[in-house]
Amino acid sequence: MACNKLKLNDDKTEALLFHTQRSIQSFDMPDYIYVGTSQVKFSSSARNLGYTISNTMSLELHVTNVCRSAYLALRQISSIRQFLSEDATKKLVCSFVLSRLDYCNSMLSGCPKYLVDRLQKVQNSAARLVFKTKKRQHVTPLLKTLHWLPIQARIDYKLSVLCHNYISGSAPEYFGQLLTIYTPSRQLRSSADDSILVIPKVRTKTFGERSFSFCASRQWNSLPVNIRSIQSITSFKAALKTYLFNNYY
Repeated sequence: MACNKLKLNDDKTEALLFHTQRSIQSFDMPDYIYVGTSQVKFSSSARNLGYTISNTMSLELHVTNVCRSAYLALRQISSIRQFLSEDATKKLVCSFVLSRLDYCNSMLSGCPKYLVDRLQKVQNSAARLVFKTKKRQHVTPLLKTLHWLPIQARIDYKLSVLCHNYISGSAPEYFGQLLTIYTPSRQLRSSADDSILVIPKVRTKTFGERSFSFCASRQWNSLPVNIRSIQSITSFKAALKTYLFNNYY
């Protein structure tokens, strides 16, 4: 910051010490650190571009914040639902609710199922609001009619699109540090398929299998070859959504 002639804003600066629940008990947690001449206190969480980061790498606080803001938007739309058509309600829900559920959802890959279920309940409420149905009515037919992918499928969709961008060369350069195209050491029957990604070896389920490198590579390799080989991003997205839609419904 000093080299770029920037000054630290103390009021907008937070420090996180990432740790597991067990490791924090093995050392004394400092109250603050110095950055230059500024005294910065440690926080248990912080927001970065709308994403809530916890010092234990838990996604629970982020999901809670997403659900809170999404339900608030649903209540606001519900207050004027009687004056809206079904199509207008769907557009509002997509703009103000589903956009919140989709934002940074690739970070939710590998998270516990109960967190995905909480987000799914928000989407279910949104579908019922569009059709003005009761809370106890089965929601799957509503989601199919709206052609909305469920939350887990939306996560898989985002991961697959990011991998396609990497393989097609349109992703940022740092993706090369996270994803690697598999190159066989000798000629195999599958050598013609040059779109397979290396799934890195991990030691833990809690952190290793939640990493982007692991989840994205595994999701990409699970797609059929005919979908992975599509060059056009528009055609790929259409084929991918159809594939996921048929799989989940």
